[in-house]
Amino acid sequence: MAASLKSMPFLTDKNNPIGYVIQGAVEFAHDSRRLVQRCTKPDAKEFKKIAVACAIGFAIMGFIGYTVKLVFIPINNIIVGGS
Repeated sequence: MAASLKSMPFLTDKNNPIGYVIQGAVEFAHDSRRLVQRCTKPDAKEFKKIAVACAIGFAIMGFIGYTVKLVFIPINNIIVGGS
């Protein structure tokens, strides 16, 4: 792949629109590969912390949504006229 890119210089030139896209994809693939190689599987303690944090976030967002809905139902009925 690298040899074929070097044989066509417009693919490696970032000033060329095609080269810009190709080089962006190559850099993205390189960065993604490096990220996946550095990632590690969380241990049980870390996984539990993440799960608890997500559960608390879901509960807070649900409470906020329920409160907003509870407040706006009477306001909507007043505006619409709730006949």
